[in-house]
Amino acid sequence: MFPATQLPLSVSWPTNHVLLVIAAISLTYCFVHVIYNLFLSPLSAIPGPWYYAISDFWMITHVIRLRQCKAVQSLFEQYGPVVRIGPNKVVFRDLSTMRNVYSVYKFDKSTYYKSLLTNDNDHAMTTLDHANHAIRRKSYAQHYTPSNVAQFQPEMQEFTFQLIHSLEKLCGKSPVECLALFRHLMVDVVVSSLFGYRLGAVGRWTMDVEDPLSTAINDFPKRGILRSVVPKWAWKLVCRIPSNRWRKMCDSDKILAEASLIFFVSGRVYEMRAQMNAGKIGDSEKLPMLQRLLGYCYSPTEQMPDHDVISECIGHCMAGTDTTSTTISYLFWELSRRPDIMKKLQAELDDAIPDSKSLPDIAVLQELPYLNAFMKEGLRVYTAVPSLLERVVPVSSSKHGSSNEIFDMMGYALPPGTIVATQAWSMHRDPSVFPSPNSFVPERWLESPYTTSEDFSKMAAHMMPFGTGTRLAVAAFVRNFDISAPEDTNTSSMDIKDSFVIFPAGFECKLVFTPRQQ
Repeated sequence: MFPATQLPLSVSWPTNHVLLVIAAISLTYCFVHVIYNLFLSPLSAIPGPWYYAISDFWMITHVIRLRQCKAVQSLFEQYGPVVRIGPNKVVFRDLSTMRNVYSVYKFDKSTYYKSLLTNDNDHAMTTLDHANHAIRRKSYAQHYTPSNVAQFQPEMQEFTFQLIHSLEKLCGKSPVECLALFRHLMVDVVVSSLFGYRLGAVGRWTMDVEDPLSTAINDFPKRGILRSVVPKWAWKLVCRIPSNRWRKMCDSDKILAEASLIFFVSGRVYEMRAQMNAGKIGDSEKLPMLQRLLGYCYSPTEQMPDHDVISECIGHCMAGTDTTSTTISYLFWELSRRPDIMKKLQAELDDAIPDSKSLPDIAVLQELPYLNAFMKEGLRVYTAVPSLLERVVPVSSSKHGSSNEIFDMMGYALPPGTIVATQAWSMHRDPSVFPSPNSFVPERWLESPYTTSEDFSKMAAHMMPFGTGTRLAVAAFVRNFDISAPEDTNTSSMDIKDSFVIFPAGFECKLVFTPRQQ
């Protein structure tokens, strides 16, 4: 028998040996990984910081800090229009490449979009492959044509002026929080357009009632982007950070369910399905989107199932509410610090709208030069979705290509599986297209001796706007109010953060709406 003092030594040596071998293998793997990504990878010739090439960690830090758009833009400014930002990820700022990726070859989306699932089911935004996405998108595309949107103008006007009347009672004596204000407005507008249903969200705002559904809609995109970069094993730990506001954001998906959005949408689906089956809904040119979805078929023998209809409706509630309300808030904040622009807008609107308590047909508003220049510049600077739109280079970049075809992007060969993306933030700030790109200049969209038709074409081609349905609300509010900002609403509090969508650093936008002397 061995002495007792020898037993730990005989056991510990093999254990230490194994640990040393594991450490050596790990270090060797890391070394080979670094060498490959820096010098041997097909992407090694693409410009960018060397540390971005070996790990996604650096870009993830910007995502967590809610400044991914600005970080990518700074890389474009330093390295040029194509930059490698990860071992397998390349970003670009180039019109021709943008058309190839999104319109010509129509690459599939990356798995990032799965972080935006609703009701644990896909909708159009989270459908990754382009073919199935096109099928889903076709179900509602007709609903968003200008002629169809115009049919819902009476409802939009009604909700807008209901809010205007409430603000007039305040007489500009105190600021109001615009993100919540316009979120309630857009909830009513979107629900009316989707379901033909009056929800009464604007009325709840006038009673100063906190709406958990509105808060959850605001938090959901932030939760999605954080959830996409945090490993599953760490997510529960992240959600335990001792902050009530943080925990509300982490639980926004649960709050959506508890706030009855899922039950509300489901109820509308089953109710309208029953009415359609009973023949109680007649033919009409003005259809809520739900009716279009319930009548849509994926194929001659496959009707769109109810669970897909429900997910699609929830997705549109999310996409159409917070994005538009944020863009409107930023547009009015811009007016609060640019009285020169506000006066020009008001002069044009006064001539076009003699009666401040009603609006002309939206087609008339679309013909107002300065209003449209203001809207285009607003969507350029404050587009609601400025972030990377990730796509994946397929095995074959064309229908007739070979299985090992390489996609050429701006002279660089990208192998299948490479994630490529551009972002509206950078396309809208290309100084070769938009001189002084960080300045808010509506006049750049107006005809002048110094602007050619080619300039207008280039600017229009570089635009990737989201949330374009704000013209009516902007016209109504600017026609009826002078807009100003209190001291605590400033460039610091309104600094843009991004979590796929934009929002102010201060998480609020307080403005004062003073009724104009008519």
